[in-house]
Amino acid sequence: MSPITRRSFIVAVTAGLAAPALIGSAWGASPARVVIIGGGFGGTSLARYLKRHSPELSVTLIERDSQFVTCPSSNGVLGGLWDMSAITFGYDGVRAAGVEVIHDTAAAIDPAGKSVTLGSGDRLTYDFLAVSPGIQFVWDAIEGYDAQTAEIMPHAWQAGPQTSLLRAQLEAMEDGGLVVIGVPTPPFRCPPGPYERASLIANYLSREKPKSKVMILDANESFSKQALFSEAWETLYPGMIEWVPGSNSGVVMGVDPSTMTVSTSFDDFQPAVANIIPSQRAGQIAIKTGLDAGQGFCSIDPATFESMVHPGIYVLGDATIAGAMPKSGFSANSQAKACGAAILAEIAGNAVAPAKLTNVCYSLANAEYGFSIADVYAIADGTIKGTYEDNRTTPLKANAEAHALEAQYTHSWYETITAEMFG
Repeated sequence: MSPITRRSFIVAVTAGLAAPALIGSAWGASPARVVIIGGGFGGTSLARYLKRHSPELSVTLIERDSQFVTCPSSNGVLGGLWDMSAITFGYDGVRAAGVEVIHDTAAAIDPAGKSVTLGSGDRLTYDFLAVSPGIQFVWDAIEGYDAQTAEIMPHAWQAGPQTSLLRAQLEAMEDGGLVVIGVPTPPFRCPPGPYERASLIANYLSREKPKSKVMILDANESFSKQALFSEAWETLYPGMIEWVPGSNSGVVMGVDPSTMTVSTSFDDFQPAVANIIPSQRAGQIAIKTGLDAGQGFCSIDPATFESMVHPGIYVLGDATIAGAMPKSGFSANSQAKACGAAILAEIAGNAVAPAKLTNVCYSLANAEYGFSIADVYAIADGTIKGTYEDNRTTPLKANAEAHALEAQYTHSWYETITAEMFG
C-alpha cells in the first residue's frame, strides 16, 4: 500500500470516529454539565467534540495555563526548523466554540459528591467528569535527577520553557561537543519522540556544528520505527548519531549536574548538553484521586474510557492504560472522540457503540524527510488491540519524493489537529 493510500485510509477511519451519537432528550430539560480537567490533546479535543455535536451541553474546561505548547512538533524547535510561536496556542477559539475555560488548577476531586475543587477554592459540580492530566515525572528514578537538576540537564518532555532551555544550550554549545539523550523504559509519552529528537538535533548540528555528535543512552533494547530511523541516520547523518542500548551500558543510572556527568552502569559521560528524559506516570490529580489504583497510570473501560476505579469519571490521553495504543497526541484526540460519543450516548439513554480508534505517528529526520507508522485499534478480550497489520509503516528504501510527501503529511496532520482543537 502506498503512503498516500495508507494515509487516505487512516483519514477515512478517523473521520468515522467524528460521527456523533444520535442524542435525544433523555437527560431532561436541563442540559448535562460536563467538566474536563486538562486542556491538551485529550481534554480540548473532547470539549470541542461535545460542543460540536451537542451545543446545548454545558462544557467547562479547567486548564492551568493560558497557553498550550504542544509536545508534537517541539523537536522541530530544537532542530531550528521553527520557533516556539509555531507550537503555542491560546484558548480564545475554544471559548468562541461555547466552552467555558477556567485557568486554574484542579486541586481535588470528590467522586461521590461529583465535584471538583479548584486551586482558588471554587467548587464546580458536574454530571460527567473527564480527566486528561497528561504526565508527571518520577524524579527518584535516576540518582541525582530532580526538578532542580532539570534546569541544568533539561528533559524538555513537557513542552514550553524546557524546550527553550534545551534549544539555548544547543545554540551555546561549541562545535565538537557531545549531546547525550537519556531514554527511560516504557511507558512514556511519544515512544518515537527521543529518536526524532536525536534526528532533528543532528540536523541542526550538521548545518552549524558539524564536528559534534549525538549519543542516545537508551534503557531499551529496541525502539519504535527503529529500522526507519537507522536508515535515515545512515543516509543523512553518517557517524553523527550513536545509539547505545540498555544491555550495552545504555541505562542512565545517575547524574551530577555540578560536573555535567551522566553515569550508566559501566561508563561516565561528560556531555556539553544532557537531555535526560525521566520515567513518567499519570498527572498528579489522577494519582491524588486514586484513578491509577497505585499503578502509575489509569485503567479504563476500552469502549468508553470510563475509569475502572471511579465510575462516572473518564480518563484520556497519556494518563491512561489504553492497551496497545501509544501515548501520543493523535491517540488522545482519537480517544476523546470515542469518549465524547459514549458520553452523548449515555445522556441520550442509548447503548454505546464501540468505535475503532486510530493513531498515526509521524516523525521527521529533517524538514524534507518524514516517515510514519499507522495503527487501527479495536476492542478484543477486554482491551484495546491493534488490527492494522500490513503496510503499517513507510517502506524502507523509499525514495526522496516519498519521504518529502510524508513530511508534508506531518505538517498537514499538525495543522489540522491544532485547528480542530484551538480554532
